Amino acid sequence: MPRLGRSLRRLVPPTPLSRRLATQSLLFATAEGTFLTGSAVFFTQVVGLRAAQVGLGLTIAGVVSFLVAYPAGKLTDRIGPKRTWAVGAFLAALLFAAWPFIDSFTGYVAMVVSFEIIENAGGAGRNAYVLDVMPEDERVATQAYMYSSLNVGFTLGAIIGGVALAFDNLTVMRWMPLFTLAIGLVNAVFITRLPRAPHDLARSSSEPTKPRVKPRGRGPLHNVGWMLTSLFSGTMWTNQVLLNVVIPLWLVQATDAPHWLLAWLFGTNTVMCIFLPAYTSRGIATLSDALRSVRISGAFFILACLITMATHSTAGFLTIFLVWLGHVAVTGAELYNSGASWAFEAKLMDPARRGEYGGVAEVFSTLGGRWAPAAFTFLAMSWHPEALPSAGWLVIAGTVVLAVAGTHPSVHMAERFLERESIVDGELPIDESEPGVAPSLT
Repeated sequence: MPRLGRSLRRLVPPTPLSRRLATQSLLFATAEGTFLTGSAVFFTQVVGLRAAQVGLGLTIAGVVSFLVAYPAGKLTDRIGPKRTWAVGAFLAALLFAAWPFIDSFTGYVAMVVSFEIIENAGGAGRNAYVLDVMPEDERVATQAYMYSSLNVGFTLGAIIGGVALAFDNLTVMRWMPLFTLAIGLVNAVFITRLPRAPHDLARSSSEPTKPRVKPRGRGPLHNVGWMLTSLFSGTMWTNQVLLNVVIPLWLVQATDAPHWLLAWLFGTNTVMCIFLPAYTSRGIATLSDALRSVRISGAFFILACLITMATHSTAGFLTIFLVWLGHVAVTGAELYNSGASWAFEAKLMDPARRGEYGGVAEVFSTLGGRWAPAAFTFLAMSWHPEALPSAGWLVIAGTVVLAVAGTHPSVHMAERFLERESIVDGELPIDESEPGVAPSLT
């Protein structure tokens, strides 16, 4: 029992600030999870869209997200991460007030595009803020706790959304976004009450347009190693495509497993992502630790492909067990890749340009993984050579082998770039000769 108590205590963030950040993650995910759970019904039956129109609108929003990622990062560095995050959260919440009145495809596209732009800016501020405000040795652990809280929040949101769906009433569904609005406004206020980070303090001045942070060296668009690391990270994150798209389709179309198993798969993933991030990210203190975590993630990814591939010729309980085990392996790939990604952000970003680095990372990670849903689905479901009908799974596994192999030299390239440019993580390079400059918190 004492050992169980210690294990449970490890699930609670250890510092007051990390607990506040985890609480914020819980608020955000509960709000968004509620709407996402009923979004398919809302878009098709309340707004009156066809499924193809819903998909087209999301694709347009995805393109816009790609285009605004870098400007959003630059904006974060310009006005400060907390301000960007708080304003983004507030505007995103207000948008939910308009959803009940959308009744056309044009209005739907305008809303999802606006939402994508605002959330992109807010997300850039959030990521930069966490890295900016937390001590270096607490950044990875704090993001692990926040990740767990996100999964708890999305689970609560799914339960709330499920209750709304159970009424089977379009009036209830039409006004369901107002619940997300209310929680979203609480979330925005909560963010404003967080302490200002060093970058925010450096930006506070009677002359806000005058820069207070003096970046050293060149920016991320000159850092080839960072761009390649982000590209390969995007490929590593295609584990989510296996998790949410390919394995479920494979279960339904290529195995004799019962469809109810899908609920167990996603339930297992949710539970693991609530309780395990603090454990799988523990001990990641250096870039070497992060690269080891990348290798472990890749091994889990490959194992998932091999296990799932085998279920094409199994039957009964063995199929059920192997499909479930393959899904567990994909979750392992997700968890270990998360820890590595947080360490790369903490160690390889210029502290004066975290927003800009985050924007570049978003662009290149999109390039590294946006192709995967179509490619992986084709390889697993449609490509069946006579010699080896399930060979597509081996090609999918091969992509992550290339990503793991490419991540190692790209990380070292990024590290050498920072050294050449005399960029050292820690205190922001603030020009203290300027009036109104606040001292750093680090």
